[in-house]
Amino acid sequence: MRASPRYFSPSEAAARLGVSAKALRLYEQRGLVAPLRTSTGWRTYGPEQMERADEIVALRALGFSLAQIARVLGGDLKGLEPALAAHQAVLEERHRALVDTLGRVRAARDDLGRGGTPALGDLTRLARTAAEPAVAFDLPWPWGGERFELLDIRPLTFIVGPLGSGKTRLAQAIAASVPDGAFVDLDRTGEGAGLARPDRVDEALAWLVEDGATASPALVALLAHLESDAPGALVIDLVEQGLDQATQEALIAYLRRRGPGRPPLFLMTRSSSILDLAAMTAEEAILFCPANHSPPLLVGRYPGAQGYEAVASCLGSPEARARTEGMIAWRPQVA
Repeated sequence: MRASPRYFSPSEAAARLGVSAKALRLYEQRGLVAPLRTSTGWRTYGPEQMERADEIVALRALGFSLAQIARVLGGDLKGLEPALAAHQAVLEERHRALVDTLGRVRAARDDLGRGGTPALGDLTRLARTAAEPAVAFDLPWPWGGERFELLDIRPLTFIVGPLGSGKTRLAQAIAASVPDGAFVDLDRTGEGAGLARPDRVDEALAWLVEDGATASPALVALLAHLESDAPGALVIDLVEQGLDQATQEALIAYLRRRGPGRPPLFLMTRSSSILDLAAMTAEEAILFCPANHSPPLLVGRYPGAQGYEAVASCLGSPEARARTEGMIAWRPQVA
């Protein structure tokens, strides 16, 4: 006897797909998947809808934006090759890092086998690759000078916190501590903006506009920094400044496609379009600055992690963020 097809509620479908219910709703809003309706009007996902949603999740994992996914699902396969090439480059870079670490583990074991004693520092460095430099400094005001250390620098790190939490000072301290780091403030036309080749800015702008972004002076000025030949990490103050929602969504999809070897990015943000917690990957991290000025902490990208709900409460839609644009927290004068 043939088994009857299974149908899933939105929460059940999201759990099986490994995404959030919010992400599933977003796919529906973009017309990528159309759930069925029960007789009482509730959404439900049958075999065809689950297969389509699984395809969307797989393409997202390859770095496709939602606009690109819509084109691929519509039969336009032109964007597949460059996306697969970028994904291959990321995997090859990870492979090289693992081979390097494996070689150092073998060398340490050989040293032990010959009666030697590996230095403690050498053993500590086995946990990270040469492409992941450490950041260490004493936290500035409003903290009490506690030591801050970041051993694993991901390609994308989001810096989040409520108004007055000190996240800007943390960002500036990170930029001053990483090798050749640079802090990009809200005046994107300042120092460093002219380092990018115009052809690279034009190419990036064309990609973003095709993906739904709005060309604007704010976007061009930001790209002038992002596409520069700066050798170290870029730390960018409120990356969403001056960008509408569609542009923010296209921008973060673009940044996730950056190939290996590019300097890491630290992005200050309060926008849920830039930092969609449901869409985070293993290549990304969150630094959260609590309101009570306890030391910044790394927050896991899954519900229930320490600080996860606090991070979520700091993020808002571009429309909500526009209502508080330009606001700063009042601080007492320091004696």
